[in-house]
Amino acid sequence: MAPNWQVLIILVQAFIVPVKLCEIPEENKHLIKSLNLKLLRSTLDTSNDANPSVYVGLRLSEDHNLEKEDEYFQKLKPSMEAISTSRLGIKENEPKTGLISLQLMAQKVSCDNTIRSVKNKLLTHLKYHLHKEKENIALNGKPLSNYYQYSLGIIAMCINDKFADRHVVHKLILAEEQNQFGHGESVSVDTEAMAGIALLCVKRFNNYPRELILHIKKSVKSIKDKILASQNTEGELGNLYSTPLAMQFLSALGGRKDKDTCSKAITALTNGMKEGKFSNPMMMSQLLPVLFQKSYLDIVNVDCDSITNNPLLIPNSPTLHDVVLGEEFIQVRLMVEGQNFNEIIEVPSHSSLLDILKTAQKQNALKFSFETKSTMYGPLLTSVNNVEGYWQLMKDSNIPLLQGIADYRPEGGETIILRLGSV
Repeated sequence: MAPNWQVLIILVQAFIVPVKLCEIPEENKHLIKSLNLKLLRSTLDTSNDANPSVYVGLRLSEDHNLEKEDEYFQKLKPSMEAISTSRLGIKENEPKTGLISLQLMAQKVSCDNTIRSVKNKLLTHLKYHLHKEKENIALNGKPLSNYYQYSLGIIAMCINDKFADRHVVHKLILAEEQNQFGHGESVSVDTEAMAGIALLCVKRFNNYPRELILHIKKSVKSIKDKILASQNTEGELGNLYSTPLAMQFLSALGGRKDKDTCSKAITALTNGMKEGKFSNPMMMSQLLPVLFQKSYLDIVNVDCDSITNNPLLIPNSPTLHDVVLGEEFIQVRLMVEGQNFNEIIEVPSHSSLLDILKTAQKQNALKFSFETKSTMYGPLLTSVNNVEGYWQLMKDSNIPLLQGIADYRPEGGETIILRLGSV
């Protein structure tokens, strides 16, 4: 019998069409809309500074409220302009590498050409900061900030078609070869992923030496192997909150071999969304692109002329906080390791750890005090009883908390330990 050529052609085409390996199952598509709305609602929260990562996440979505997105971008402009007009130099305790990088990414994805001069000045600042970061690596073995921000800087340069100095790129490659993205034997999956995205972007340039490109390919493979090896039984890559960036890297990398890894990771993320574990705007902004099989490298593919407005995508609340404090009270033990503080704190159920710290300070003013500083990830604990440093948040003596003090909500009977650690 003669072969049916039409059937054969269809079968061949089926193998040629790219498969979206990390696509969210149809029955969970409502979770994308829910997360999109939550992230959009966060833009109405006036208690925190505007976060460029939130804007980038919204723009990499395929569902838009253009009016609210534009309003939020206008809130970002003053910070961009302030940095662009400041003098070059790192006078603060922390460099602004990560912030400037995200601002440039936000400007790029906005397609707003009215602030071209601001963009050019920000690129000048970023190039300067990356140079200072590179110098510090050479002198002290680590960046002034960290390799996560350092990688963000390379990405921001790359997506704006700016050549990152090959010595800057080489320092990132060397750090990967020397396993510097983590603490001890533990791998920092989000840093690995960000470095991988940066190197994938750089690899697209044709003006780097062939030897450097070969080292980039080797490092990308090393990063991929580490990320795949980090998947736990729940499907998380590292942990739940490092999984979005890891998925961005795998999405940017492409290929068919990681279908099982992607499927398990998507299951972990959808389960996390169902359980309400994504409430931090920074985390949501990194997750939303993943749900559309995108990464930060897709910023260059945003076509502003084709973006359409969805009139049904309306934030239904002017506040970010979805969690309502319960009528029941719970008791949580709060301990400060190495200090004489070990108290039972009673708070309404669903209280955050920040609420518990505030209650402890109010009830024990002479024995307990704390200070925080604002970051794009939310408030960061910086001082306990006038002791400044890197304070680790632990549950039941040896389980590190993966969420910040404003996001973690202990259950009754838990013990929370504040431990002074080393960076």
